Amino acid sequence: MAYDLQSFELFRSVVAAGSIAAAAARHGIAASAVSKRISDLEKALGVTLLTRHRRGIEVTPAGKVVLKHAAALDDRIARLETELRDEAHGSGGTIRIAANTSAITQFLPEDLAEFMLANPEMTIRMAEMESVEILDAVRSGAVEIGIFSGFTEARGLKVLPYRRDTLVVCAPRGHPLAARRVLRLKDLDGEKFVALQRRSSLQAHVDRCAAEIGVNIRTAVEVKSFDGVRRMVQARLGVAILPFGAVEAYLGDGSIAMIPIDEPWATRDLLIAVRDRAALSPSAEALLKTLQGQPRAPGAG
Repeated sequence: MAYDLQSFELFRSVVAAGSIAAAAARHGIAASAVSKRISDLEKALGVTLLTRHRRGIEVTPAGKVVLKHAAALDDRIARLETELRDEAHGSGGTIRIAANTSAITQFLPEDLAEFMLANPEMTIRMAEMESVEILDAVRSGAVEIGIFSGFTEARGLKVLPYRRDTLVVCAPRGHPLAARRVLRLKDLDGEKFVALQRRSSLQAHVDRCAAEIGVNIRTAVEVKSFDGVRRMVQARLGVAILPFGAVEAYLGDGSIAMIPIDEPWATRDLLIAVRDRAALSPSAEALLKTLQGQPRAPGAG
């Protein structure tokens, strides 16, 4: 089938605006023209996309499917335009990558610096996301490379090893646990916790492990970032479980302590996800090799 990209764009606008008239005004065209475009798109696809009524429109289940793919089409067109513009200006290409906070905090800065030193003409567009969001972005084509927690299911994607992450307990200075050499999860039963928000794969993993052995995680406060967790621990609002690299660098002022966890669950893998390695741009393939410890310029033979 031959599809009209403008019709997909108008369909998205109608859904966003809530009515055909509002979308038509936004694009500066007649409402009848927008309505015909949507009708033609429905005929081409063989499905009904919208239910029209006096107060506006309602998206059908088929319309929601088309809406998702229309957004991906827009992203693909934007990527195409960006890459062509980069080629025209000799900038060598743009690589889109998403990573979780743990990778960005601990490992990625040095890896990206190494890559950019060898490939100064490249541009890296980095997005910090939760692991589930990262995998969705890879699947949709919004990013070429995703770095995520191994606790998250990556069905349908090519998965490669990246780094190994160690979890530790972070406790405020003077806390009874701060004097311990090592801890086990059962030692934290009943302690007040500073937790990451529930969308975090790390927090979900800790909660799951605690539930399996009957440990009570008493969450005093939830925050979004590792930095926020540390600050709450410093304020003595509770203890926390964080990656080693998110704690070790902040021990200097003595306001927090870091205690190793002597259990297998405290070690996790950070992984790389791509949708189709064979379809990666040369620039993205070169970055992937660097992330895996194989530095190589895009043009190398």
